[in-house]
Amino acid sequence: MNRRVAEQLPTVVKHRRWRLAIDLHLRPYQGQPHHSPEDIYRSQATGGTTHFHASATAYLVKRGRRYTVARLRVEKGMALVEGLKRLLQYARQAGIRPSLLRLDRGFYRVAVIRYLQAARHPFLMPVISRGRPPTAPRGPSGTRVFTAPKRSGWARYPLTNAAHRRATVSLCIHCRNWCGRRHRHGRQTLGYAIWGFRPPTTHWVYQGYRTRVGIETRYRQLREASIRTSTRNPTLRFLCVGIALVLRNVWVWLHGVGLATPRRGGRRLNLHTLRFKTLLTWLTPLAEEVFGINDSVVVERVL
Repeated sequence: MNRRVAEQLPTVVKHRRWRLAIDLHLRPYQGQPHHSPEDIYRSQATGGTTHFHASATAYLVKRGRRYTVARLRVEKGMALVEGLKRLLQYARQAGIRPSLLRLDRGFYRVAVIRYLQAARHPFLMPVISRGRPPTAPRGPSGTRVFTAPKRSGWARYPLTNAAHRRATVSLCIHCRNWCGRRHRHGRQTLGYAIWGFRPPTTHWVYQGYRTRVGIETRYRQLREASIRTSTRNPTLRFLCVGIALVLRNVWVWLHGVGLATPRRGGRRLNLHTLRFKTLLTWLTPLAEEVFGINDSVVVERVL
């Protein structure tokens, strides 16, 4: 890697027009806590358990490239607002000033929305369908009122939590035909909560949030690069995942800077030239050379 290419990384990472996506990632955990019950995050049952090692991750999205810029361990009792504040603080320390936050549905809460509005952070997140269904005798209620007609449009909706605190957001309702996808037909209704910007159309909002679709591929590659361990120490598990994220950042940067084809309108990524698994295969002998490998075992008696 030459010096000219290496010096381009800070410029890429600190681009102000990039948009920040934030996710809440839960990894199922079976067993007792390592130090204290606060090590385990409780949520709805997934993977046969309600106990998780949770983390919040912030990553940049630009022209198909995703760079993880901050990661925070979420413990039991930690408010999502506090975790979001710390993530944005880490991003700000790295020189990142996002123009738009794309959050997953786990952040669809009154406290989070009130904080983002007070901090003047434009955001886009999916709406959780709540209220009576359209088939109820008294008709739909809550956010189902806007999704029941199966028509695209805009609306204003006030959210209220158990403490009677309120936050008002703009709703974007986008409808499209299933067209046989997932063996379904008819109309699909998608709802988004937006604030701080004026999108031109509902389709623009739908396409804008679709840039987060690659998160599933990101998590699959994260599992490929994560160090296999049976330790119950959440700090070591957090470190192993952090190393995997750094390796993936290097792989994304190599494709964006060194392996992409220059062309008008943006560089074309050539992912087939270097797969992520191939990079990991190349690094395996280097890790064995640096850290060594134990290929022997002591027996108690001569066989």
